[in-house]
Amino acid sequence: MRRGTLLIHNGYEADPVTGALGVPVVQTSTFAQKDLAGRQEFDYARSGNPTRKALEETIAALEGGAKGYAFGSGIAAVSSALGIFQAGDHIVAAEDIYGGSYRIFNTFYKRWGLEVTMTDSSDPENIRRAVRGNTKALFLETPSNPLLKICDLKTCIGVAKEAGLVTIVDNTFMTPLLQRPLELGADIVVHSATKFLGGHSDVVSGLAVTSSEELGRRVYAVQNSFGAVPGPWDVWLVLRGLKTLRVRMEAQENSARKLSRALRGNKNVEAVYYPGLDDHPGKKIHDGQSSGAGAVFSFKTKTTEQALGFLSRVKYAAAAVSLGGVETIASYPVKMSHAAVPPAERRRLGISDTLIRISCGLEDCDDLVEDFENALK
Repeated sequence: MRRGTLLIHNGYEADPVTGALGVPVVQTSTFAQKDLAGRQEFDYARSGNPTRKALEETIAALEGGAKGYAFGSGIAAVSSALGIFQAGDHIVAAEDIYGGSYRIFNTFYKRWGLEVTMTDSSDPENIRRAVRGNTKALFLETPSNPLLKICDLKTCIGVAKEAGLVTIVDNTFMTPLLQRPLELGADIVVHSATKFLGGHSDVVSGLAVTSSEELGRRVYAVQNSFGAVPGPWDVWLVLRGLKTLRVRMEAQENSARKLSRALRGNKNVEAVYYPGLDDHPGKKIHDGQSSGAGAVFSFKTKTTEQALGFLSRVKYAAAAVSLGGVETIASYPVKMSHAAVPPAERRRLGISDTLIRISCGLEDCDDLVEDFENALK
């Protein structure tokens, strides 16, 4: 079954009791226990909920994994995946990752004794060199946030397997519609379902999918212990969003292609970063592991004043945190997604005061092109 069909037909097409074509919202904190001598599937909503189960099994099916787990946010999914490790363990991570992931590595888990080395994952040899005797995991994100850098998933995962590491991949930008890291050998995939999966800027949620039942048990132990789970209404919103993921992503990707190409010809734009452009570094690798370029790109203006002027003048893009909604969003990484990254580190990575990240929405692309050109004058 193709992914577009699987988004709709995944075992939760209709409620078996009522025939409802929407998954019921089971709004409860606890469940009556009929047999105290035995075990039943649901007893307390932190540990499990029928609505949440529908989302967890759906995302597992979409990613081709063994088990899926839902969380209260994307960073809760990342944090819980990292929670399967312990003090003294070492993790190799891509250096250009979401700012929230950077923060959780270098603050919360650092205080708990989890060590991390961040490296340029576009060269798999950097990963090999970073592995130590206590290294337990590799954390990747491709395309990266916010410069859309590409890493060769299959090769990087191969390096990790040689060293016996668990590979975790943040697949938020691509979604399982365009990229499925588990099929390339990854062990855990994480998502901010707040973004394209929910798709309407009206819910905060996260997801994790494991390649095996054994890893699933480890992630579930963290989920149940930390309790960073979403409520059933938030889960329902993500389930609703998934049904339109294909048509949204196709339209948004088309706009990203057209808009990124238009910006390349603007005299006030210094550079555009998008794997849909023919000369984007790593495009051939990306095309070999993904079935699309996605709906997110970044560009740099020639001056900081031009960047700030664009953000204040643009009409059809909200200057806001987040991405993946039906509306176009223009983010300013140095003040938003990557504010937690120290300024010197941002400069080293190329995250400058002139960088703007765009998540294309569902507006008419010709209107976006006109609006962006006017805002950059």
